[in-house]
Amino acid sequence: MTFFTRVWTPPHDLDAIDELMPEGYRMTTAGQVVEGRSEFKAWLASMQEVVTGATNEHLEIITNAAGDRVVSRWITRGRNNGMFGLEPDQQPVEFSGIAIWRVEENRLAECWVKRSAYELSSS
Repeated sequence: MTFFTRVWTPPHDLDAIDELMPEGYRMTTAGQVVEGRSEFKAWLASMQEVVTGATNEHLEIITNAAGDRVVSRWITRGRNNGMFGLEPDQQPVEFSGIAIWRVEENRLAECWVKRSAYELSSS
């Protein structure tokens, strides 16, 4: 998907979010609800600050027959710059997760993310 390559691959084109998501985009992750495109951009920018050079490897992407749901199983990798409250040491880190997306008019309208922070590992 274009979102994964443009937004989650350096140089992280956050302006692509304006093209790919409606203004009312909504994401639920780690008990937090992020509402609106600009709020999502701010959330993503802060995530990229604490995971330096963040990339996502998509292990599997599944869409339903109607094309209005997408599930992605992924691994995020980067360098620790204070993620999950850890001391920023720039050591390699990775964690995995699953995202379920609602697609509306060919745009990512909503997302629910479950990440496995407990398996956080340093390489």
